Amino acid sequence: MAKRKKLVKMRGSKTHGYGSKKKHRGSGSKGGKGQAGQFKHKKTFFKRWGKEKQPRFKSLEQRNIRAKEKAINLGDLVKLTDKNEIDASEFGYGKVLSEGVLEKPVTVKAKAFSKRAKEKIEAAGGKAVLEE
Repeated sequence: MAKRKKLVKMRGSKTHGYGSKKKHRGSGSKGGKGQAGQFKHKKTFFKRWGKEKQPRFKSLEQRNIRAKEKAINLGDLVKLTDKNEIDASEFGYGKVLSEGVLEKPVTVKAKAFSKRAKEKIEAAGGKAVLEE
């Protein structure tokens, strides 16, 4: 049987699960979209943060809080190639994580390693080389 749609489930509930009527309106309820009101009702916010730095609207990557470095698991990295020397940046990755099994000694180059990934590589008889 197919899942019943929210509209059908909510028949007769007046607000359809959004609380007060006032809470589920357009961007008028949050004072406008984007930079609306930067010289009027959101003036103090824009003076404090500026247009470039709007923590309310930007994601963590855009605010440089979360690293933009792509990560790959050790097991997946080994599957990508048969070589004994693997450069993670060749495949577009910056950090190597520990998930997966290493069966042969391998030299891995990357910008960063997790603690366990480094231990696994060295336990298999390989080397973890940090590159700048």
